Amino acid sequence: MTDPASGPLADIIAARLTAALAPTQLEVINDSHHHSGHLGDDGTGESHWTVVVESGAFEGLSRVQRQRLVNNALADLLAGRIHALAIRARAPGE
Repeated sequence: MTDPASGPLADIIAARLTAALAPTQLEVINDSHHHSGHLGDDGTGESHWTVVVESGAFEGLSRVQRQRLVNNALADLLAGRIHALAIRARAPGE
């Protein structure tokens, strides 16, 4: 089971994706507890994430293009604070 995210990094992820994609639905899930003690676990409890994003910005885009938009919004976090990010991106009505 996944935990709904709460905490500083969850708030930053949500704010960045909201600003970049104006989502109609956004869920930020902290999966870090599943990876405790594994490679990439930095001990903060905020290293592994799943985001579920529904946005009109994804209309007509491929899965890879959608993931790139998400990755671009979180680029500096992916370079340091986020070890793993699972992305589920869809356009409204999908």
